[in-house]
Amino acid sequence: MGEEDRNVIVATHFPCSCVPDGESIFISCKQEKVEVQEQYDKTVHPKEAYVVFYIDTVEGGKTPKRGRFRSKAVTQFKYLCVYGEKGITVGEALKRDGRFSDDLSNYMLSDNEDPKVFTVLTQTVDNLHQKKFKLCRPPKKGSGKKTGSVLDVVNERGRSVKNAIEQPDGNISSEEIYELLRQQFLELKEWMESRFPGDSYQKKLDVRKENFGKIQQSFSEVHRLKKLLQMAKSVCKIQVQNVCLGTGFVLFENFILTNAHLFKGCVEGKNLKDHINVFVLFNYDDPEPDTNYFYFTVEKALIDLDDNLDYAILKLNPDGQRSNPRTRPKNVKVPPGLLNKLGPLPENGEACIIGHPAGDVKKIDPTCIIEPDKRNQIVTQQLLHYNEMFIVQSVQELKKQGIENIMMGGDRAEQVSTYNTFMYHGSSGSPVFDAHGQVFGLHTAGYVDTLSNNFVIECARSLLVIFQKFVCNMKESGNELLLEKVQTAAAGNEYLNKILKVEPMEVD
Repeated sequence: MGEEDRNVIVATHFPCSCVPDGESIFISCKQEKVEVQEQYDKTVHPKEAYVVFYIDTVEGGKTPKRGRFRSKAVTQFKYLCVYGEKGITVGEALKRDGRFSDDLSNYMLSDNEDPKVFTVLTQTVDNLHQKKFKLCRPPKKGSGKKTGSVLDVVNERGRSVKNAIEQPDGNISSEEIYELLRQQFLELKEWMESRFPGDSYQKKLDVRKENFGKIQQSFSEVHRLKKLLQMAKSVCKIQVQNVCLGTGFVLFENFILTNAHLFKGCVEGKNLKDHINVFVLFNYDDPEPDTNYFYFTVEKALIDLDDNLDYAILKLNPDGQRSNPRTRPKNVKVPPGLLNKLGPLPENGEACIIGHPAGDVKKIDPTCIIEPDKRNQIVTQQLLHYNEMFIVQSVQELKKQGIENIMMGGDRAEQVSTYNTFMYHGSSGSPVFDAHGQVFGLHTAGYVDTLSNNFVIECARSLLVIFQKFVCNMKESGNELLLEKVQTAAAGNEYLNKILKVEPMEVD
């Protein structure tokens, strides 16, 4: 882009949705390898799903001129334009770009507008949109200008370390920042040690290993696996066209349960906006080119939607289609519903999540329930490998995400089940099963350690709480026909029948 002033060069796989209005892309060929082609998802998302930032071809700090790029040809331009889907790390975006050298592990980004602000490659790209950076080595300790006392600033003004660093009047030494963080860390360290007196930390790790062994044994038994695979046929991939991907499952007949947050900004009241199309894919089990899924479209009017409990119930249009047009469509029908398999949240033990992480083929992840009184310990032990300053930062970020709501005493502590899983983006709305084949949870959220971009704990909403709210809404709206269908589908399930007999009530 911008060939007249040779300003910006983009990768060959740059998404067309990110090309600004009025801009042109000029293509030129050279007998020199500038970019490495790697396997990546070729789906083009709307521009809102991307972050676009720029890497200066001029060296930053002590960074050598050679070694950052695969070819010197890129240095004829001022910037390399890099893109990434929201949620991926800077390192992942640079690797996928293909024009940078393979080994960038010792590099970081310095902000062109404020060279003292650095971004490490493990951070997500979410806050880098339209910003310009240089690739550079981490600054050496003790380098730089004479600095003032960060301790004085904090003590005099009662401000946080973050605010002290951002103060406009003067520079702050990194050594003194570390000292302040160490002082703050002492209280946090004492709290952690109080959670694991004596050798209890190692004992907790041993118990976790023992429990995981039991989980592997439970879900490796053929009779359990057969039951899971049969119910997995009801799990579907949900595609909100040009918006996001998720997972759901058949509740009964042609009604689908998934997360409400998949439709954020896509509904007016309980109706999908005119330009929003939703597709539900079944049998999406085999990778390309062997995939043979079938799909349905979703009616514009949602059956139920609740942002507080984060659930949505969709109704499929009756005519399904196969992905392979040569396959006869007469066998296309919605798999059996799982409504009569619903059960309560287990206090502990084994669990299994079935979903479509990252919109990929269906996956199964056995895991174990983290009891409410052990959630703090599990999160803590995942942060202990950090230095003290990073632990403080991670804890603050997790609190911003609302992690305290699911801890003991939190307003959702008893309404969710918690665990660890590899089921990340795209698996929202997945059903969570217990060792007996009951469906107890709707996989809903995870809490991210922003330094590593890994989830420290994930949670599922109670399906019985969701069902109770759904029944209340049907009774209050007078939808007797739908209520009769629900009663028929729930027949024989003691938990659901108990809820169906209860008069309408307010559910928090």
